[in-house]
Parts: sequence; structure tokens; C-alpha cells
Amino acid sequence: MIILANLPEPSRLGDVLMSFLSIVFEGAPYILIGTVMSGFIAAFLPSKLLEKVLPKNRVLSTFAAGFMGLVFPVCECAVVPVVRRLVQKGLPLSCAITYLVSAPIINPIVIFSTMSAFQNVEAKTGVLGSAGMAMARVSLGYAIAVLIGLLLLRKKPRDVLAPSVAAGMEKAAAATEEPAPPPFNTRLVQAMRTSMRDFLDTAMYFAVGVVITSVFNTQVDQAKVELVAGSDWTAIPSLMGLSFVLALCSTSDAFIAAPMATFSSAAKLAFLVFGPMLDVKLVFMYAAVFRRKFVIWLCAAMFILVAGLSKPWTLLIDQVQPKAAEAAKVSTP
Repeated sequence: MIILANLPEPSRLGDVLMSFLSIVFEGAPYILIGTVMSGFIAAFLPSKLLEKVLPKNRVLSTFAAGFMGLVFPVCECAVVPVVRRLVQKGLPLSCAITYLVSAPIINPIVIFSTMSAFQNVEAKTGVLGSAGMAMARVSLGYAIAVLIGLLLLRKKPRDVLAPSVAAGMEKAAAATEEPAPPPFNTRLVQAMRTSMRDFLDTAMYFAVGVVITSVFNTQVDQAKVELVAGSDWTAIPSLMGLSFVLALCSTSDAFIAAPMATFSSAAKLAFLVFGPMLDVKLVFMYAAVFRRKFVIWLCAAMFILVAGLSKPWTLLIDQVQPKAAEAAKVSTP
């Protein structure tokens, strides 16, 4: 009883701090996983391996890079440091950007969580159910990621990447042969040191985004958000803006979108696709890898593509969904 009596009174600052800690505890493990992966990529991945695995044709390799999230399944909190290391290991720029945008969506964990979140949503005309929403999210995320990657085929790395990252990429490209690998223990120490540097670098930008998100979550009346749900013209950009400031993890954001009964499937799809591609914390994390002009261009391109394609994509999946269900019934003995 004495302990309870000494608890501080509720306050706005306390609400912000609680929200800040909850988001940090949710996102920090994924950043740690991503930076550890980036450290091991830097220390153990052969520089020329990616060139051997991916198709020689840059267009085909960009299409293939959209599925790299199935091999390196990381969420948006962890993908930025992984991409930086992959670029410095020789991954082509168009493939790196495609992976950066698609990996938080085309991810086994995210696909499963999306289907779980929408399993109680009835699939009917104009409303995407569990399989339909997962299908729409994955396919639209892949299409936008590949399109952005194709637009960068002719871009030079120095026009897009931060100077330090571009220098590492050019160094990898200039290497004519793979140097002899150092002993395992040496590479393990290198991996840990690289992970530590990447974690501190990424966490700084992540923390700035989380502060902004925490203030929005606690100081803005969330009931006012639903006032714009009546029309897709306002609902789609509104939910995209909400996903931007909430900065949710792609593994859990579907559980936030699914209960929004007043919003259409198109608006929910925009929320689920745009959030993993761009949110407050990602803007600051992108700034650690890319030039400022490119970050602005990337943000604008993703917003326009998601806002413009969400509605027609929902209609397309709405037509495909019943046919797929019928085909599954026919194939079932």
C-alpha cells in the first residue's frame, strides 16, 4: 500500500514517456536483430556472392530482389542497416532499394500476422478478408517496390547514397578478386564491432522518430481521426498519414488496421502498405544512408503510388479472391 501511495500522478509527460518506452521496447529488438545481421553480412558474406546469385540482367535482378525478404526476413526497423551492408557488399542500387521497400511486407512473419489479424473479417464484395488482404498487401508492396527499383536503374550510386556509403560500394566494385578471409574469430569480432556501430547509428535516428510518434499517440485526440472515414478520397491519405506518425512495426500493424470497421478495405490496404515503407522513424533512418534530395523523392514517390493504387488494387483483388477460392475448392478432393 505504501508503494502504491508513492506512485506519481498521471500526467501528459508521463503518458508520453510510457508511450515512448513501449515503442522502444517493441522496436529495439528488431533493430538489434537487423544490426547483428548487418554485422555478420559485413564480416562473413563474400563480396561477389550477390553478383553470382542474382541474374546478370539488371531488370530481372530488380524483380528478383523483391523476394529477398523471404531470405532476409526483417521488418522496417531492421532493414535499413541490412541494406547498407548489402550495398557495400556489391548489391546493385536498384536491387537494394527494391529490397528496402519490399522486405518489411514480403516477409513470412508479416504475411502470417496479416492473415491472423483479418481472420475474423468476413470476405464479401468490397471487403477483403484474411487471404484477400494478405494477397493485396504482398502484391501491391511488391509492385511498388519493383517499380521504384526500375526507376533507379540508370541512377549513379553517388547521386543517391550518402558519401560514406557510396565510397564503400565503389570500393567493393573496384575489388577485382576476393581477398583471403581472415580467421573465424577475427571475423566474429569484426561482426560484433560493426553491429555495435550500426546499432548506435540507427538507434539515434529511431529514437527521434519514436519521440514524435509518442507525442502524437498521447496528445492528439484519436477519435477525430475517424471523422474522415466516410470517403476514400479522405480516408486513404488520412490512414497513410496515421501510419506515418504511429510508426508501427510491420509485424503488428495489421492488428491495428483490422478493427477499423468504419474504414474501407482500400484505406486499410494503404495503411498496411505505406506504413512499412515510410514512417517517422524511417525518414530519419533513411537519412543515414541516402542523400537528402533522394529521401524527399523516395517519400513523394511512395506516397503517390500507394495513394493512387490502393483503391484499384483492392477492386482487382476483390475480383480475384472469389475465383481463387473456387479454384481451391475444385482442387480439394
